[in-house]
Amino acid sequence: MADAPTIPDEIETRAKWGDFAFTPANEKLAKWQIAKYPAGRQKSAVMALLDLAQRQVGADTKTQGWLPVPVIEYVAAYLDMPYMRAYEVATFYTMYNLAPVGRYHVQVCGTTPCMLRGSDDVMAACKNKGLNKGKTTPDGLFTLTEVECMGNCSNAPMVQINDDNYEDLDYDIMTRILEDLAADKDIKVGSQIGRKTSEAEGGPTNLQAMVKENHDYRGEW
Repeated sequence: MADAPTIPDEIETRAKWGDFAFTPANEKLAKWQIAKYPAGRQKSAVMALLDLAQRQVGADTKTQGWLPVPVIEYVAAYLDMPYMRAYEVATFYTMYNLAPVGRYHVQVCGTTPCMLRGSDDVMAACKNKGLNKGKTTPDGLFTLTEVECMGNCSNAPMVQINDDNYEDLDYDIMTRILEDLAADKDIKVGSQIGRKTSEAEGGPTNLQAMVKENHDYRGEW
């Protein structure tokens, strides 16, 4: 199951983030998001604005970002909606972080398809590199979270790190990914064994066989 975040002390949070406001560039983006909705429906932009606010916090802290309570309050006021409505959105979707995270937020899927394909080995690789569930490493580099299905069952096991998915993992591959991130190296996203999208391992052999069978039956293309 997903780990419950440890919410920071509110007094300290308000002291640091109480005067949060969108940067001029993000204000422009916020208005662009709001303009997508018809009059009277501007509150529908709450998800986009929460994400924008989280990314601004991330840019300020050089992390993936999170949503302090004053920041959620700011977004709610920006959209002229009750704070609790914005808070409900932030607490419902795991794309929003309610507590500080590291530069790299490593989210390991532990749902059945990933578990059957070796997510325990992926988690072990994280643990052996000093990552602990629900915690941030002392250097502030990694935060580890176990989450539920993220929709990449065909390429299990997988993790999401910040905005990118890494698929077809095992212990050694996950170890290499963490080492390369720590060394600030570029890393290939998606399948780590060369698959395109979610084709069968070894290539789309089922589709090729189907096409060949159809060709043999009809005698022509």
